[in-house]
Amino acid sequence: MSERYQIDWDSYDRRCQTGPCFICEIVAGRSDSPEHIVYQDETFIAFLDKYPRVYGHTLVATHAHRVQVTGDYSLDEYLNLQRMVYRVAEAVRQEVDAERVYLLSLGSQQGNSHVHWHIVPLPHGVPYREQQLGVFRQGILKLSKQEQASLAVRIRQRME
Repeated sequence: MSERYQIDWDSYDRRCQTGPCFICEIVAGRSDSPEHIVYQDETFIAFLDKYPRVYGHTLVATHAHRVQVTGDYSLDEYLNLQRMVYRVAEAVRQEVDAERVYLLSLGSQQGNSHVHWHIVPLPHGVPYREQQLGVFRQGILKLSKQEQASLAVRIRQRME
């Protein structure tokens, strides 16, 4: 499970800046990996990251395309979103036995603008220099579609 690869970051950046919103595409059912959805209801969606740095890397977003992490939400909406982030993060943490869970909201007005939260479980035994933002300096973890689908099911079961 430690085999890694690199993606073409220039193509990725172009796609993020000029292509359709990847989260809106997943919500609309136009994903190439619908089996990687961990949770979905009328408001939220959680799914495994397409380019995971660590096993269990999961994203959480609202269906509604919002671009400000706090400013596009009422206080109640934001707190409900954080409740969902918590539920998913706890399920991920328990499923992969993480030493710690990192929560980040990445993206910008220039690309990947749909607000989403990254749930990044830190495996036990990772050297300190490879922790925190060092996790993102690693290559992409190579996982089969079957392993990702199985992981999504196990996380979903922990949320029930």
